Amino acid sequence: MLQVSKLIPQGQGLAKPLVQRAAQVVLDWDIRQKSRFDAVASDERHVGVFLPRGTVVRGGDVLVTEDGSLLRVVAAPQSVLRITACPDHPAQDQAFDLMRAAYHLGNRHVPIELRPDHLKIEPDHVLADLLRAMHLTVHEVREPFEPEGGAYGAQGAGHAHGHHHHDHGHHHGHDHG
Repeated sequence: MLQVSKLIPQGQGLAKPLVQRAAQVVLDWDIRQKSRFDAVASDERHVGVFLPRGTVVRGGDVLVTEDGSLLRVVAAPQSVLRITACPDHPAQDQAFDLMRAAYHLGNRHVPIELRPDHLKIEPDHVLADLLRAMHLTVHEVREPFEPEGGAYGAQGAGHAHGHHHHDHGHHHGHDHG
């Protein structure tokens, strides 16, 4: 079994053609949130992944094997609940409806993928009923799932902004409150 102990977030610094030619490893969210797992690549090689504890693997990341070959991570389609605003509500209320739903789900510490026009969570009939009671549209679909990493956790949805909570000793003209 080929071992992997290095991850390059989103293939940063690698030439796109090199990443595109790499074998793929298709993984669902349950596997990608673990730092140690076994997988089979698209070229049928078996790999054992041993990353630092707490590492979250995202779709688009690149794994580097012990022999130096690259494996492109693809987020596998899986069963998720896609939550959209009720189309009968006025347009200005639809964004607020989704924001309110995200607040209630976050308050329950539910892993959630945030998109401009919808939210995604793992299937849960109790939460689906709650969201429908809030006049949101909930459909079970098969799509990749990339939940946010959290304010203090791993990078969310495949990107990082480098924001850290600390005192810079100077002001940016906005409140960090």
